[in-house]
Amino acid sequence: VQLVESGGGLVQPGGSLRLSCAASGFTFSTYAMSWVRQAPGKEREFVAKISRAGVSIDYAASVKGRVTISRDNAKSTVYLQMNSLKPEDTAVYYCAADTQYYPIYKVGSYEYWGQGTQVTVSS
Repeated sequence: VQLVESGGGLVQPGGSLRLSCAASGFTFSTYAMSWVRQAPGKEREFVAKISRAGVSIDYAASVKGRVTISRDNAKSTVYLQMNSLKPEDTAVYYCAADTQYYPIYKVGSYEYWGQGTQVTVSS
């Protein structure tokens, strides 16, 4: 099983980034997919989750309206479009696979994790 994130980097406040997570080694379309972030010295924080077919989506209040999660089951890839980025969005962003959509925010129960991609928002 592999989840490989890409697309992170350094961006100025107000800028945008699009993260990608390519999955392999499991049946991608049968898993709900999430993005989780962890800032230095802080606990992992739920960012967004999308159901198997993309019908159900949830966002953390801290990012709602600024980020969009999407998936392409044909490409076994999940995306996170992030706009209007703020310095407080600086973190390592991980994608994760979950066998169930609910419970949404219980990141400790997610089954597979990627290695993470660094997002730094700074002028």
